[in-house]
Amino acid sequence: MTQSIMTKRLSIFPLTGAVLFPGMQLPLHIFEPRYRALVGDALIRDRQIAMIQPQRPIDGAPLFGVGCIGRIGEIQAMDDGRYNLILEGTARFRLVRELEVTTAFRQVEAEIYDEDEDETLTHAQRGGFEREARAFADAQGYSVDWDSVGRLDDRSLINGVSQIAPFDPASKQALLEAGTLTERCELLVQLMQFYGRHDGGEEIVTLQ
Repeated sequence: MTQSIMTKRLSIFPLTGAVLFPGMQLPLHIFEPRYRALVGDALIRDRQIAMIQPQRPIDGAPLFGVGCIGRIGEIQAMDDGRYNLILEGTARFRLVRELEVTTAFRQVEAEIYDEDEDETLTHAQRGGFEREARAFADAQGYSVDWDSVGRLDDRSLINGVSQIAPFDPASKQALLEAGTLTERCELLVQLMQFYGRHDGGEEIVTLQ
């Protein structure tokens, strides 16, 4: 069972639709002054930025309850102060409270999840997921290197698909909040079946 064991102060980048999963990478283009300050602060401390979705896409909106810490990997600093960088997901966190701060960027107190990194899927779960993923990819017209997919470990496969799948922000949030790898896999299958029933027209499909 997933447990939270450590509390930490985190500097956050709240961004709707940008969901980072442990072990995955997220490219970011940083241009707003407050987030340039966030990156600069992270670089002189621990190179960590916490990604979390706001509940509404407006400035200062309340935050969802779970996010993911990212470590700055590759980074390009431009002459005008902007950054291009790659965040590498390290661990999920649960929001405890938002802190009152004087920094331009928001900060929170959070519990870091201690997760079972050795958890794997059963052969039946893995096989069922890959069959559903193939059907979904075919229905959406995606070209996938299935040989490479077959070589991924279970965690990389499930977290990777969770991050890149074309689902709405609420669905992505539900995937991030799934307690175990098995639960995330089961939810992914349900979402692929749900989205696969829509033809990609103007109707917006959401998970409430």
